[in-house]
Amino acid sequence: MLYSKVIIMKITLILIALFTFTNCGKMLINRQTDSVAIKKEVDTFLVNWHKAASDANFDAYFNALDSSSFYIGTAAEEIWTKKDFSAFSKPYFDKGKAWDFKTLERNIQVNNIGNFVWFNELLHTWMGTCRGSGVLEKVNNNWVIKQYVLSVTIPNNDIQAVIKAKQKNDSIFLKNYKY
Repeated sequence: MLYSKVIIMKITLILIALFTFTNCGKMLINRQTDSVAIKKEVDTFLVNWHKAASDANFDAYFNALDSSSFYIGTAAEEIWTKKDFSAFSKPYFDKGKAWDFKTLERNIQVNNIGNFVWFNELLHTWMGTCRGSGVLEKVNNNWVIKQYVLSVTIPNNDIQAVIKAKQKNDSIFLKNYKY
């Protein structure tokens, strides 16, 4: 009788272990599938966001930004709140011509829960090749941009000429900082 109970307990433990490992594997597959779906969803979101600028669709463009978001532009002083960036940009959108950024490539990463993503993208713009990067959060089942950073890319061989070209403006800008 005791021997039968020990065997039943061992079989039960083996079944529990098999069930646990099987479900862990399914959870891992589901998380990977979710990650792929999230990346596609975010890619579409970003394509539409850039399109809203090229279409001068002010509401679509700025509704994609979270109320507490930052847009960091190419100039050192350009750290825009949503409110300030939308006020600056409104005249361009009102004229029917904002900016047109075409994505050349994009890399998206998803956190373990699936509610935050960070990305970088290479862009073709009126400024030439630029780099965009940002962070999105899923809020109330919708993605919103928490931060976006736009950078002008500079080939390493050209950096000395760029340093020289911005030297005067940098010296004026840096007077505001102690370093």
